[in-house]
Amino acid sequence: MSRTASPPAASAARSFSEGYIFRIPLGQLGWFGSILIALASGFLTFFATTFCAIFGILFYNFATHSAVDFAYSYRRVGLPCGLAVLAFATVYLVRLWTKRVFRS
Repeated sequence: MSRTASPPAASAARSFSEGYIFRIPLGQLGWFGSILIALASGFLTFFATTFCAIFGILFYNFATHSAVDFAYSYRRVGLPCGLAVLAFATVYLVRLWTKRVFRS
């Protein structure tokens, strides 16, 4: 089996520069793409933290024989985390978009 050569240093440096996350060029998105990615990251965070909180409450209820309401998982964990990531991602991506628009 032959392996391909490692990427040059320029592309490795580019993956850590501003506007790139995991080598995805977020700074080159339009306004609609920026809002769409921000919404998707907020939804993903909401569902992931709600999933983890449900299992946390499940294990807590099992270990302590108490009856904590599972609605806390999305009201007190999922929703605040999802809204925080949505706000942060929106501010970050819109800032990248405005910098790109005013630079050109």
